[in-house]
Amino acid sequence: MSAALALLAIGVLTGCGAPPELRDPATVPTGSGAPTAPSPTGIPSSRPTTPPTGTMSATPDAGLVATACRNGPTGQRVVQLLRGRAAVLPDNVQVRVRTGPLCAADWQYTVLEVTGHEELQVVTRGRSAGPELVTAGTDVCTIEVRATSPAGIRTLACDAGPVVGPGA
Repeated sequence: MSAALALLAIGVLTGCGAPPELRDPATVPTGSGAPTAPSPTGIPSSRPTTPPTGTMSATPDAGLVATACRNGPTGQRVVQLLRGRAAVLPDNVQVRVRTGPLCAADWQYTVLEVTGHEELQVVTRGRSAGPELVTAGTDVCTIEVRATSPAGIRTLACDAGPVVGPGA
């Protein structure tokens, strides 16, 4: 019985210690901790005296949001690609760019109105002078787009769902 009591006493004495923030003064927050004027709810608030670290920059990552292309291909260049080596569009069909191209990183998203057909979504990537076709169709949320495209393109291609034409 005395052995069990001794083990219990040793466990209690060795298992407890100072909390980590009291053991290492370098980990203690640097704010003053002094309360400031009461907030509108009447509860005093405390403001740190140093700015928080790791704040976000004012400029978002180029791939997070798709915006009008500054250095990407033009809508005309995308149509040329689809009529040329990609052979997606025949020469005799009329095409008008409805949306885009919108760029996120080195990827582009374009929506084309094709006379007599459903709208055509197009995902390309690469340089403005020589974009490469990733996919084209009414539903461009392919495995490649889901897995490798920047968030801005993935949002347009996958989250919006397929384009549904009039009367559908």
